[in-house]
Amino acid sequence: MGRLQDKVALITGIGGGMGREAARRFAAEGAAVIGCDIDAAALEETVRLVRADGGTISGSAPVDAGDAAAVQAWIDDAAAAHGGIDILYNNASIQRFGAIDEISVADWDFAIDMELNIVFYAVRAVWKHLKTRGGGVILNIGSIAGTRGVEFMPQNAHGAAKAGVINLTQQLAVEGGPHGIRAVCISPGFIQTPATTFLVEDPPPALRDAWERIPLRRVGQPDDVVNAAVFLTSDEASWITGVNLVVDGGGSTLG
Repeated sequence: MGRLQDKVALITGIGGGMGREAARRFAAEGAAVIGCDIDAAALEETVRLVRADGGTISGSAPVDAGDAAAVQAWIDDAAAAHGGIDILYNNASIQRFGAIDEISVADWDFAIDMELNIVFYAVRAVWKHLKTRGGGVILNIGSIAGTRGVEFMPQNAHGAAKAGVINLTQQLAVEGGPHGIRAVCISPGFIQTPATTFLVEDPPPALRDAWERIPLRRVGQPDDVVNAAVFLTSDEASWITGVNLVVDGGGSTLG
């Protein structure tokens, strides 16, 4: 029996990277996965991979996680189809980077929308379903940029948005506790995904220097994050809420 056996798990952004790994692993652990993505072809490939492995999954695309009404409809439909929701895994996000005197107002607003507001939209939509269920788990993805300044590239909007996600998680833990709702956050360091592989292959000097200081001497992989997610959303973590688990190979310990 898997660690998430018979759980109904919503996962945003399953089209690739950490979202695809999450969908595959959650299904392998016995969850019924309901995913969404803006990219229909990428989502269908994830669905194919999960089903080929014998997992249970359904998906909707295109679903814009930055559209509150679209997210509400996706979650309501999933709850109706499966009789309720146990887990919401807020994986989807899109970043914008830039130095404070260079980033545009449009890019700042985009980052806040696509890294913080999308988490709020999904949480707001799922909350009534978790209360009806008598509890459940909300897992948010933060970032080490939400806990400190990052020296190897300017991350003003990204860091501010992810700091908001971390704090929102803490508030959700307080409000959700009486309803049996747990809220947890994972803050990864640099993770190699299809979108970041070009940086791994030819990293700028500042980024290479940062990696060389990581105590565990490697960059992260999607399964490093998903391994933590499986534990935090499982019943093994039933007395854990409000935490922000940093998954970065120990890099943050060096200041």
